[in-house]
Order: sequence, then structure tokens, then C-alpha cells
Amino acid sequence: MNESYKVAAIQMVSTPEVEQNFAAARKLVAQAAAQGAQLVLLPEYWPIMGMHEKVKLDHAEQDSAGKIQDFMATLAREHKIWLIGGTLPLASGEEGKVLNTSLVYDPSGKRVARYDKIHLFSFVCGEEAYDEARTIVYGNDVQTFDAPFGKVGLSVCYDLRFPELYRAMGDCALIVVPAAFTYTTGEAHWELLLRARAIENQCYILASAQGGKHVNGRRTWGHTMLIDPWGDIISVLPEGEGLVIGDIDPHRLQYVRESLPALKHRKL
Repeated sequence: MNESYKVAAIQMVSTPEVEQNFAAARKLVAQAAAQGAQLVLLPEYWPIMGMHEKVKLDHAEQDSAGKIQDFMATLAREHKIWLIGGTLPLASGEEGKVLNTSLVYDPSGKRVARYDKIHLFSFVCGEEAYDEARTIVYGNDVQTFDAPFGKVGLSVCYDLRFPELYRAMGDCALIVVPAAFTYTTGEAHWELLLRARAIENQCYILASAQGGKHVNGRRTWGHTMLIDPWGDIISVLPEGEGLVIGDIDPHRLQYVRESLPALKHRKL
């Protein structure tokens, strides 16, 4: 693959209403496709941000069956794009818990990859308290898939803090990070961690965020962005609904890796 490949990341401010979120995603993905995007990434929790954490249990779908999965497959097929569906709740088999799962569809609408989020977020700071493990089951397996421009590594939100996960993916041209970072942790660490992952893995990073004040009172950090293998930010959207778009340039990837062959210099 010698020519560049256009990718886009969608930023949403998801609500407790699935149909409302469908409408927002449909509009934004159509905009991205109209601008030439060949691969589109949705944010974590894009179909549902409920009034409380247990709401996701009511919307959990069986693997390969359900309206959220049908919606994503149709969207990929209609626009003839690779669609990485942020995350949705999938039935886990464990009572009172779901899997937080990222599904990938090819331009024919066929599902080609599934990643269950491995690292689950917990955080306490004053009034703010989160503990994903209360309602989510840990995933186990590192997942990548092959796109026309090279290998794509799958990760979600809190995974970003664990560099060993990204090393385990092997040589990727692109790594995606759909997320719903809190405002507090996002302001402190989001950009810093994304750029670090791009620099140490010498690849593109596409990060798709929730970005704004949600109906449930939660505030997410946003700053959806595309970062190149040198750690430079190509495009960023600070807050609100919208998208970022840019190119995966194989020549840029090759240039960075040849001029500073850090991946070849690893000892451990």
C-alpha cells in the first residue's frame, strides 16, 4: 500500500436514548464518508450513556444479534467503509455484568474483529467515583485486524494507561482508542498518553471520545484526535459533537521508522 488512506474519528455526547444516539452516529458517519473517510471510529459507549451504570445491562445484546450490531453493519455497508464501533454492551454470561466490546465491520458490513475491553477503570476523587468492574467483565485477548493500509490494533479508553498491551499487538500501522475519559483524568493525561503511545509504537493513533456534558450529569473530556508516528497531532476536536479526519500516510510511517529505528532497537 503506497498511497495514503483517509480515516475519521467521531466525537459524540451520548444520551440515555439509544435512538437519539443512532441518529447522531448516522449523521456523523455520513459526514465522514462524504469527506472521503475509508475507515471510521465511533467512541466508547456511543449507543448508550445511561442515567446510572446498570442501564447498560438492559441494552446488552447477544453476540452477533441485536439492533446495535445490525445498525453498525448497515452503516458500514451503506457507506462502504471500515467501521470500528466504539463499544457496546454484550451479554457476558455473568449475572449483573456485561462485556464492553468493540466490533469491527468491513465495507461489505461483515464483522471481522471483536475486542472485549481488558482494563477496567476505577477512580475516586471527591464527588467523582467510578468502578467499571461492578457491571463489566474483564476481557482477556489482545486483538488486531488487517486493513488495506496495514495492521490495526484495538484498545478502549482505560487500556491507554497500559503500554504492555500495545507492545503485545505487534507492528501496527494504526492503533485505535475509542474512549469516554472523564474531564478530570482527560485534562491531566489524555493527550500525553495518546502521544506517548504513538511515539513508542511509531504508528498512527486514532482516538474517538465522548466530549461534553451528558444528560446523566457526567462530563467527558473530548479531544478526539489523530496523531502521527512522530507524535504530532494532525487534527483535534476539543468538545461537542463532530469528527476529525486525516490521512494514514505509509511514506510518513516508513520515514519515521527508518530515521529512528527504535522498534528494531528493543532489547526486552
